[in-house]
This record gives sequence, C-alpha cells and structure tokens, in this order.
Amino acid sequence: MGLNNLKTNKELLALIKKGDRVAFYHIYEKYCKRLYAFVYKYIKQEEDAEEIVQEVSVKIWESRSKIDLHTSFESFLFTISYNATMSLLRKRVNEKKYIEHLKFSQQNIENNDVTNKIHYDELNAKLKDLLNELTPRQREIFKLNREEGLSHKEIAEKLNVSVNTVKK
Repeated sequence: MGLNNLKTNKELLALIKKGDRVAFYHIYEKYCKRLYAFVYKYIKQEEDAEEIVQEVSVKIWESRSKIDLHTSFESFLFTISYNATMSLLRKRVNEKKYIEHLKFSQQNIENNDVTNKIHYDELNAKLKDLLNELTPRQREIFKLNREEGLSHKEIAEKLNVSVNTVKK
C-alpha cells in the first residue's frame, strides 16, 4: 500500500511512529497552513507564526514515539501549537517589560546625571564665593591642601609658618 493511498491520519501516524519521514511530510503538508493561521491569530507576526509552526513540527517529530493513535491528533497538534504560542507571547511580554525597564533606568541615570551636574555647579559656585572671601594666604593654604593634597605639616614647612597657622 503506497502513501498515495493512505487517507487517514491514523495510518500516517502509525508510519510516523516508525520514523517514516514521507508520512511526516504528508501530515505536515496537511496541517501547516491551518496551524499557521491558528498561530497567526494570536501572534499577528508572520515570522513568529512561521517559527512556531516549525517548532511544533520539530516537537511532533521528536515525540513521534509518544503519539497516541487512539486520540485526536488534531487536538494534540493544536494543543502543542497553543502552548508554543503562549510561551512566545509570555517571552515577548517579558522582553518588552525588560526593555521598558532598561529605558526607564537609562532615563533615571540621565536625569540623575543632570541633577548631579546642577548640584555640582551650584556647590562649585558657592566654593568660589567662599574662596573669594578668604585672604590670599588662606586661599594658598586651602589650594595646597585640597588641590595638591599636602598635609598641614607639609604646608607649614613649605610656607615657613606654624602648623597651628595652617590649621586656622
């Protein structure tokens, strides 16, 4: 009996269980368009729908030994398709949430950078104002300490003044 004479899923599935690739091709051809339409109804993207149909085909082939000839193959097939579709949708939602989280985080970082820059500029302006209120000698001591990192003792030695004068 050739494959052209096989008309029932049950006969094709019995051959698929034995590893018959031609029978599998016939089942695939019989259902691929319906599966695609079913998946596309949920996904609304051609590439994703095609990917799921391929994924389902691979799952069917890999689990061919578990096919039950006494239950509805269509039910089995569309259940696997539905599960694969929902899995992809969950993945897309999580990816979208993650992308939104990254965008939000990036905005916060940028906002914090702007805020930090404003605070820095304000503090810098206040520091300049305060430095202008110091005597030239006090400014020199401040700069040696803060900008050059010299200790009170090193500044006292460099300027030939006492450590107490530097501290004041």
